Amino acid sequence: MSQALLVRREGHVLILSNNNVAARNALSPEFYAAVTTALADAAADASIGAVILTGEGGHFCAGGDLRQLAKRRELPVAQRREKLEGLHDLIRAVRDCPKPVIAAVEGAAAGAGLSLALACDMLVAAKNSVFSVAYVKVGLTPDGGATAFLSEFVSRQVLTELCLTGERISGERMHALGPVNRLAEPGQAVEQAMVLAQQIAKGPELANARIKDLCRQAPRSTLEQQLELEAQYMVQSQETEESREGIAAFLEKRAANFRQSAAVALTK
Repeated sequence: MSQALLVRREGHVLILSNNNVAARNALSPEFYAAVTTALADAAADASIGAVILTGEGGHFCAGGDLRQLAKRRELPVAQRREKLEGLHDLIRAVRDCPKPVIAAVEGAAAGAGLSLALACDMLVAAKNSVFSVAYVKVGLTPDGGATAFLSEFVSRQVLTELCLTGERISGERMHALGPVNRLAEPGQAVEQAMVLAQQIAKGPELANARIKDLCRQAPRSTLEQQLELEAQYMVQSQETEESREGIAAFLEKRAANFRQSAAVALTK
């Protein structure tokens, strides 16, 4: 795995950490490729129940590398678009990964770093972390889905303010606005994200994947579309070993062992 990304396991949780410390974890094509590959591997690994995405050196991600962006102005439009698609492919990989992905944010999450944090399914942030839709500060417009993700939480007026001012938003304000699930003391974001990830990782793998997809589709679906998807997934879930185990555990008044049911399903 590229040193742009550090990868480690703790039980059923995979931890992916941006390792471009000298540039406050600014994004790079190497990082895009490494995370996309790691998420694809995680999707195929039944022993992984959740993923944490974070950054080394006290920052989540300062966004795009402005030095590289400055050089791209000389490229043809098609090539500039192609390089941007690397970021967008990463965002799609996070959203489409069947395993729940949790962002653990310390320090700055700015520009495309903010987009990446918001692309995750849940977000744990240090109280003193700082978020910013920073593009306007350098004469650029948002990318990476920033406007789509923020519009799920805030009014059009607040969204416009955040994008047009590029102001710094504290972790505590982001928690009040809605995108941050849990606040952590400074330096404890990964630890708190791990508590959440371990809780989720014990759960039913197939049901978790379907729940993630339902939550992803809900903001953009009509009620009828969402009811149809919920019906499809409920019917499919009723056939699984994990639902058999979950229902039996409830009736027998014991804790469900979804990991054991997953192993049973793999042997069939």
